[in-house]
Amino acid sequence: MSLSERSVPPGYYRHGGFPVAVKWLLISNTALFVVYFLLVQSGFGRAFHYFGLVPAHVIQIWGLPQLVTYMFLHDPLGFAHILFNMLTLWMFGADLERAWGTRRFLQYYFVCGVGAGICSVVGNLFFGEMYSRTIGASGAIYGLLLAYGVLWPTRTVLFSFLFPIQARYFVLIIGAIAFLSTLGASGSNVSHVAHLGGMVFGYFYLKSRFLNVNMLGSLRQQYREWRLQRARRKFQVYLRKHHGPRDPRVH
Repeated sequence: MSLSERSVPPGYYRHGGFPVAVKWLLISNTALFVVYFLLVQSGFGRAFHYFGLVPAHVIQIWGLPQLVTYMFLHDPLGFAHILFNMLTLWMFGADLERAWGTRRFLQYYFVCGVGAGICSVVGNLFFGEMYSRTIGASGAIYGLLLAYGVLWPTRTVLFSFLFPIQARYFVLIIGAIAFLSTLGASGSNVSHVAHLGGMVFGYFYLKSRFLNVNMLGSLRQQYREWRLQRARRKFQVYLRKHHGPRDPRVH
């Protein structure tokens, strides 16, 4: 089955107030950014350094929580980083949470974010710096963009917030940019590997999710047919036991 808008089961679309998960992700990320910014300005910014993603710490096991905590920190020396991520979370994440529900949305968000962190660790392990530090929710955000393009491919979105384009082409463009940037990311302070990793993990999550839904539906159908056949056999046994064989002349 194609991973498209038609793959979303009927009834998944729920309308109402502002989605809970998106709201609290916006609040928590913004609040931590303000605290981080104030600490950096006052000279105590190192208090947050242990929450960024450092490959050398993660492979030593004790740093595994950094695969989650790094997603809630953004560059305290500028506003562009958090502004882009939070605007994208609001613009695209709200529809996804309404479609999926809070629990599945959060599951997908953290799968993409943690997956992006794993890709960043592996990339630095082989090609980068083991003590480089990665922060930001961009990996999870790129995963949200992918899901939006997969579920609603023909919807119009604003590329760079200016140019109207169909969501599927938007996702292809940003995916290509992330991939090409990964190949030439030497010396860059942007973790393009994490961006691409968030999209890759998001894609495989969606693919496995829809396959599981289809398999589960098939198994349920087979189970219903088995129960129906079993009931028919029991009924036939009951008729033969209590009424004997039918007169072949009776129709």
